[in-house]
Amino acid sequence: MQPLLGPDDPPPFSVHNEQGKAPLLLLCDHASKAVPKALGDLGLPASELSRHIGWDIGGLDAALELSSHLDAPLVASGYSRLVIDCNRWPGGEGSTPEVSDSTEVPANKGLSKEQVDARAHACFWPYHQEVDRQLDRMARQGRPVCLLVVHSFTPEMNGFKRPWHVGVLWNDDPRLPHALLAQLRHDPSLVVGDNEPYSARASYEYTLTAHARSRGLPHCSLEVRQDLMGTPGDARAWGRRLAPAIGGAVATALA
Repeated sequence: MQPLLGPDDPPPFSVHNEQGKAPLLLLCDHASKAVPKALGDLGLPASELSRHIGWDIGGLDAALELSSHLDAPLVASGYSRLVIDCNRWPGGEGSTPEVSDSTEVPANKGLSKEQVDARAHACFWPYHQEVDRQLDRMARQGRPVCLLVVHSFTPEMNGFKRPWHVGVLWNDDPRLPHALLAQLRHDPSLVVGDNEPYSARASYEYTLTAHARSRGLPHCSLEVRQDLMGTPGDARAWGRRLAPAIGGAVATALA
């Protein structure tokens, strides 16, 4: 298989605060809007790649702040979700969308299995292999671990203005999500979604299923509305704001 990434392309993932001591691994599946040089601009203007269809706006900055305040390791993806979505089963629904929020993605039209596999080999599997490596490393240290995936969501979709400031996404393990929902609801100024605006019970959900459910780890995803995190400073402020609730929820989940 011809390598998709060249020497001038960024790496498919980054690791931050690897030696963090918290019993928590943070992930950011949609941290970047980068595209491999071999794929050009996917046929899109920069303005489209910079929208929520290209990445989770503010997600990485919020996750970095959480990593710092909680002293938790963080693994972040390196490429746009339009190249291949790191929270979708490779080749499945939404993995390499031909249309995203009414925007056609020319370079994703009619991809062959070999083309999808090349993107997965370059940009998807290295990220997820690193997640497994970090979880294995933390397990060898003999400490319990929670897994939290940091996302952000667009304030409006299909004409519906989403009222939530934050959302907790989970499937069938209530340990971390119930504790986190309770912590977040201590702040009366927050509108908190329970499996809103998305649900971790969706069939396309990959990250939590592949890494946390298979290991029996307390886990969930956290979503923050993008209009609240439109600048790096605002996103980092939200990371600081949410850190105490997450820290308290992790302690409760592992008690």
